[in-house]
Amino acid sequence: FALMNDKMGGDLDKIKTVGHYLIEVWKAAGMDLTNVVFKWASEEITNHADKYWPTMLDVARRFNITRIKKCCQIMGRLEGNLTAAQILYPLMQCTDVFFLKADICQLGVDQRKVNMLAREYCEAAKIKNKPIILSHHMLYGLKAGQEKMSKSDPDSAVFMEDAAEDVER
Repeated sequence: FALMNDKMGGDLDKIKTVGHYLIEVWKAAGMDLTNVVFKWASEEITNHADKYWPTMLDVARRFNITRIKKCCQIMGRLEGNLTAAQILYPLMQCTDVFFLKADICQLGVDQRKVNMLAREYCEAAKIKNKPIILSHHMLYGLKAGQEKMSKSDPDSAVFMEDAAEDVER
C-alpha cells in the first residue's frame, strides 16, 4: 500500500524501516505486546495470494470506476490526476476488511468512503454480516486554522518521540 501512494518516495526498504520504527513506538508507549502479532501486509498478501486476489477482483468487478474514484480522495490527490495504482488502492483497502475478517473498522473519518464501499460490497456480494464502521475525527493541527496535524510540518504536530519541552512549547 505504501508503495502505491508513494510513501517514502516508493522506497520499500525505507517503508519497512518506518514500520519497524512504529513497532518500537508502541513498545516505548508501554503497549503490552504479549498477545500482539505484527504482520507485514506485503507478506500476508503474498503468502495468501490465492485468497486475497480473487476477493480483490470480486470487489473490483462489482463497482464502476466512478464509484471507486470517490474513494481516492483519501490519498490527498486531485481526482483528475489519479494513477492506475491509486485506483487499485481503495479496492485493496476494501479487500483488507474481508481478508482480515474485520467485524469492526475503526479508522479516521478520512477513510469513511472506503469503509462504506466495504459495506456496499456486502450487499452486492450477498454477504450477510456487514462490517461495523467507527469513524473518528483527525486531530486538529497546532497552528491556527489547521484541520489536522501534518507530519510534514513539525510545528503543527506532536510526535511520539517529542520531549516534554517540545510538547509544552
